[in-house]
Amino acid sequence: MALHKHISLMQSLLSGTVVAAALLLGSCSTTSKETTSSIPRLNRPIEAMNQGELAAAARTTGVEYARNPKDRNAGMNYATLLRMTGKNAQALAVMRQMAILYPSDRDVLAAYGKSLAGAGEFEQALSAIGRAQTPDQPDWRLKSAQGAILDQMDRQAEARAAYREALDIKPNEPSVLSNLGMSYLLARDLKTAETYMRAAINQPGADSRVRQNLALVVGLQGRFQEAENIARQELTAEQAEANVAYLKGMLTQENSWQKLSSADDKRAKNTN
Repeated sequence: MALHKHISLMQSLLSGTVVAAALLLGSCSTTSKETTSSIPRLNRPIEAMNQGELAAAARTTGVEYARNPKDRNAGMNYATLLRMTGKNAQALAVMRQMAILYPSDRDVLAAYGKSLAGAGEFEQALSAIGRAQTPDQPDWRLKSAQGAILDQMDRQAEARAAYREALDIKPNEPSVLSNLGMSYLLARDLKTAETYMRAAINQPGADSRVRQNLALVVGLQGRFQEAENIARQELTAEQAEANVAYLKGMLTQENSWQKLSSADDKRAKNTN
């Protein structure tokens, strides 16, 4: 996920509101069946697409879904693309139908839970994720999704416990380490957040979203050139420069950076 897609996170973070923009919830899937990356007509992963490309893919997949609204994979792919283009209410409507048609399907229930979370229905989302989970063979992806939902509910301690349970099942999974880092970022513990983000990008399989989360954390600490260098590994030079310029301007407004820095310094002193 590109840094420019985190603008709403940064604005909400500075005002104390927890949002899901950078948590790897909406686009991480329980199986490859849920992700649109597996559709042959898409030439590259959805995480690398810009908003125009995502919108075009959503329209194409929507035609496929309209042709057969009972098609499980078409419905899940369409809902994923709708979430990624900000159409959370429509995505939820699609997944509600899928959940009615496939009430015992773990993947459907997991995707339904993510759509509920995207629409702000967090308690229902936790319930759906819980129904999808099997205690005898727990799925790390569902544990991570549960953590992301709990983070949005300001229940950071429970969220981190869920992430650590996910890591017990799949050690060093980069998306979970990134989510754990985001949990600390949302609590304004920027140094701990960066530690987990750096651990995440050093793991095999770390994708663009993980690297851009690191760029966000570094930028929020005022290290703008370093953040731009990280972002340039995934974005064009122009995009990276524009993102960092926006971040600089936003942190200048109303002494936002000073507030974050002071909170971080105070936390460090309390731990010494």
